[in-house]
Amino acid sequence: MPAIHRSPRAVLLLPIVCLVACSQECELPPEDSTTVAAASAPADAASQLEDGWNVFKPGGETTCSDGSPYHFYVRPGDASRWVFFLQGGGACWNAATCDADGDPSYRVNLATFDPASRHGIFAFDHPENPFADYTVVLAPYCTGDVHLGDRVVTYEAPAYEGHEAHPLTVRFQGLANVQAVLDWTTAQLTAPQFILVTGSSAGSIPSPYYAMRLAELHPEARIVQLGDGSGGYRGFGAVPPHEQWGTLPALSDIPEFASMESQDLDFEALFAVAAAHQPNITFAQYDTAEDDVQKKFLGLAEVEADSLLELLQANQADIRAEVPGFRSFIAGGELHTILLRPDFYTYHVDGVRMRDWVADLAAGKPVDDVHCTDCRQAEIVAPAEN
Repeated sequence: MPAIHRSPRAVLLLPIVCLVACSQECELPPEDSTTVAAASAPADAASQLEDGWNVFKPGGETTCSDGSPYHFYVRPGDASRWVFFLQGGGACWNAATCDADGDPSYRVNLATFDPASRHGIFAFDHPENPFADYTVVLAPYCTGDVHLGDRVVTYEAPAYEGHEAHPLTVRFQGLANVQAVLDWTTAQLTAPQFILVTGSSAGSIPSPYYAMRLAELHPEARIVQLGDGSGGYRGFGAVPPHEQWGTLPALSDIPEFASMESQDLDFEALFAVAAAHQPNITFAQYDTAEDDVQKKFLGLAEVEADSLLELLQANQADIRAEVPGFRSFIAGGELHTILLRPDFYTYHVDGVRMRDWVADLAAGKPVDDVHCTDCRQAEIVAPAEN
């Protein structure tokens, strides 16, 4: 039985969470491409940011799972338009998946993370990037709890080749980390007129929750939420991962969650609760029909997933029952996530290109649901000159 240590931090959240996800965006080569700043920057910090990625180190209760320091990034642009991006990078919920000395299924710390190595919507010199001149706030991920944990757990990691049995402390502190990003951006950056709240994989899962939080903080802004690569998580194994992360107790100030049973805290509830509290948000989700990483994590969580498409469609039917304006784009194939890949500019379904669908969504134009016809493989158009 793991020993549990609750964080003393009082958490006030309007909430959601669910299963696990992974992103194939891990283990990046370090690059000297950012400007380091203090998180306690002066009130006119926005005007003082340097071009490119600026790094902020909030300190306090923020931390990665292994106890190493947490930091976040801001790239200045048009102060009236933001992208608030939640990074992906796996998840863990027991000694086997969390042990950094074994085969961890998540990013343990930020030692090798560099946003400048990304493509897709982070390719700011790409001629078709609809967000090239936006202010971008990036919340990295290193806590294994899909940015929604509030618990410190000590497991007993078993012995295996080259390692003896040993205690393993995991800091599921994702809520404190993103709260620090929210605090800084709200205090330091000009109030926006539009915010795209998005994330890939593990960062996609909590994006409706943080869209709701940002809508509370910026009631005059138009908010669009877009998930990327997490729409197939349906059901749990014997122990829901969010129980290890301490998510539901952290949400208990919200009536819907104070009375909720653990097994009811699922992917569909994430959208339903967010939409109930902030109905003016536009909610959307992208997935490929047979995402191989989502299938992998469903297997780790003891959920059968011979066809991810069936799970995607079941989840979306439940979401649409609560969120009538919900929109989705389901592409063919097995690729996991798209927003930070070159494929963002090339994937399409029946002539509707992903890049154009997202640009219209962000611009406030009406978009239709897009669904692959032959879902076994992706449809790809020739890339534009870059």
